[in-house]
Amino acid sequence: MLLLFSVSLLWLHSQLPAEDVAAVRTGGGWQAGVAVAEITPQAPIMLEGFASRREPAREKETDLFAKALALQDAHGTRLVMITMDLIGIPRPLRERVSRRIEDRYQLPPASLLMNASHTHCGPELRMTETALEELTPQRQKRTKEYCARLEDALCGLVGRALGMLRPAELRYSHARAGFAMNRRLQNSDPSGEPYLNHPNPDGLVDHSVPVLQVLWQGGKRAVLFGYACHNTTLYVNRYAGDYAGYAQQFLEEDYPGTTALFLSGCGGDQSGYPRGTVEQSRRHGRTLATAVEAAWGNRQTIIRGPLVTKWERVTIEYQTPPTRAQLAAHLAADHAESSFRDYELTRPHAKRLLRELVRHGKLRTSYDYPVQTLQLGNQLLVIALAGEVVVDYALRLKRELAGRCAVWVSGYNNDVFAYIPSRRLLLEGGYEPRRSMNYYTTTVQPGPFAHSIEDRIVEKVHELLR
Repeated sequence: MLLLFSVSLLWLHSQLPAEDVAAVRTGGGWQAGVAVAEITPQAPIMLEGFASRREPAREKETDLFAKALALQDAHGTRLVMITMDLIGIPRPLRERVSRRIEDRYQLPPASLLMNASHTHCGPELRMTETALEELTPQRQKRTKEYCARLEDALCGLVGRALGMLRPAELRYSHARAGFAMNRRLQNSDPSGEPYLNHPNPDGLVDHSVPVLQVLWQGGKRAVLFGYACHNTTLYVNRYAGDYAGYAQQFLEEDYPGTTALFLSGCGGDQSGYPRGTVEQSRRHGRTLATAVEAAWGNRQTIIRGPLVTKWERVTIEYQTPPTRAQLAAHLAADHAESSFRDYELTRPHAKRLLRELVRHGKLRTSYDYPVQTLQLGNQLLVIALAGEVVVDYALRLKRELAGRCAVWVSGYNNDVFAYIPSRRLLLEGGYEPRRSMNYYTTTVQPGPFAHSIEDRIVEKVHELLR
């Protein structure tokens, strides 16, 4: 059987300062464990994220990793957070891993968070008929093998992290990093796309760097940190964790005994600038690692517990999808692409939608969107949203929940199936709210979301917190 990656644990032995060791002894009843798996493909496989690639990756810039941080409060409530150097999380992967670890470790779905760094230098992940049918037989074989072994590795990773639970102290702090910039710039040409994928120094951003530090006696430390920015500085056709991978690498090298984990923020409309080279990716990684170090030097809040995890789905709706006749007319047109109700529908996607109509007799009109909240005592709230969430959600939720506790809003969790635009972006148009819907195949998107999507998701967050 083809070996696609190896699995390893990090056993860390550096010493913490005496005051940190003393703090662990009074850490509020927390236990924590951490484990790491290398998930770099060992055979050539296509990378996912940039359509211009024509050949599979055969070399690596860096290894790819999955990491798991397990927490348990004084009442026995558990949480496992998995972070991965992958472009996303197909819904079937989340569902299969969740079922297996619930059966094996009695960990309920609400207590599992899966987050992808969204590197575009990771392997393609295809797990549904619609995602696989457009690939060659060889590509289908490679991605099926990789996804199967990835699933096994993630389940094993959870077990090892839970098996390493030891008394620990949790601390929260935050800092800032400035290399992310809004990437939506209004087009001065009225005949073109209304918003261009271009740096906009005046656009909305979230430069916060939230940091959760876990300290154990004996010198071991884990640090979970986040940032709202596309992890896509690199264009190379080689495996790489991009800036988020470099940030973790630098922290682990500079602080022996540390396991660093990256939790993607709401960076759907954010990119790091400058971009394009390995050196620029490393520079952004160093900037982010430095921000984490700065957070350690700030006033840190001790997390006391208890832990409360919640998970529910909310129905989000699409705008009216095209009919069979409209799709046929679209494909019969002379031009390669045209607009359908302000939706820049491509010919390949129109064909995909016709196949969906043949299979199911209709196109979907809604999606059951997962929302997860993790309340760590009265000190920290983590909101885990699915998909490529734009920055408006983080800014709105932090504004509406201000004064409650520290609020950490994360995107790219549990089911990365589409961009998640705000009402503002849907009204503006452009790539994220409209044209991007052509390119997701795990769940075939019938068109843009309805304008109600933002309020539906935000209201569900508030409901879970009541």
